[in-house]
Amino acid sequence: MTDENKCVDCQTMTNLIAHRRHAHGLCDGYPTILFYAREMQKLAEEVQSYSKEHRIELGEIDWKVFPDNWPNIFIRNSEQIRHSHVIFLASFHNPQTIFEQISLLYHLPKYLCRSLKVLLPYFPTGTMERIQIQGEIATAYSLAQMLSSIPLTRTGPSEVIIFDIHALQNQFYFSSNIIVRLESTVDLLLDELKKSENQNEKYAIAFPDDGAHKRFGQMFDEMTYPIVICSKIREGDKRMTTIKEGDPKGYHCIIIDDLVQSGGTLIECAQTLLDKGAVDISAFVGHGIFPNESWKKFLHSNNPKVRFNTFYVTNTYPNTQVLIDKPPFKVFSIVQLLCNICFH
Repeated sequence: MTDENKCVDCQTMTNLIAHRRHAHGLCDGYPTILFYAREMQKLAEEVQSYSKEHRIELGEIDWKVFPDNWPNIFIRNSEQIRHSHVIFLASFHNPQTIFEQISLLYHLPKYLCRSLKVLLPYFPTGTMERIQIQGEIATAYSLAQMLSSIPLTRTGPSEVIIFDIHALQNQFYFSSNIIVRLESTVDLLLDELKKSENQNEKYAIAFPDDGAHKRFGQMFDEMTYPIVICSKIREGDKRMTTIKEGDPKGYHCIIIDDLVQSGGTLIECAQTLLDKGAVDISAFVGHGIFPNESWKKFLHSNNPKVRFNTFYVTNTYPNTQVLIDKPPFKVFSIVQLLCNICFH
């Protein structure tokens, strides 16, 4: 065999190996399986569809319960987990589902998966991260410790990815047994603002408090989007929202926060901005929780007290699907963010 033929054969083999690795989904040649909480099925299917450069197999789990309502969980074709990279798309939206999914996560490494990534779009106890009064329980610490107990995989610690965690210090509640990776959905808003239909709008970015500004302020270019910071002050027995920094006059202000519950803070902030000369109001939150259907107070059809031009939310939380096609809400999908994370 000539040296030239050897080179051709080597190149052919290299191409074949690369093709096989590409077909399996990850560059190391091992297959990738994506499991998901039942509420995340649609999003998991979108991740599989969008991951064109990498092949992802959807895993199947039977989420059943025994007659006494305790979980009865079964992984179908569990033998496929062995030597595979495993991704789990979680949804910790209530305590019962948390227990079910934690139980699963503790067992996946025992089926000898090569690696484990936990995509946790919303960390639910992030707002209860510190004790201010003796007797309170910092449940953020409790949940972080539960996740930290995920066993090691064949290649090392599992990775837990969280979007827009309420307080950055929450990351220090996790032990070194896992790797915590914090991501943000704000890029979805920035991409939206760059669209041609928004180029002529005069935007300012507003934050309802110092905490939101510290968390997200560095993500916005102040030369492009002037910053306005609101704050609550006490006057007698009343707490009032005021502007601490910046001037909203003449701007379409977009209020930024990590999550919304009842929406009261956003409404108070919006009213203050309008009183100080803002020409229009929108909002962006990473997590639209809206307990007790509190989103209804924002609907244009309900003639709200403060009318938001657009209320941007993402689908990190299952119930945001109900907001689709209901002005002023616009729901961003995090599917592309998840795809990028799965393989980087």
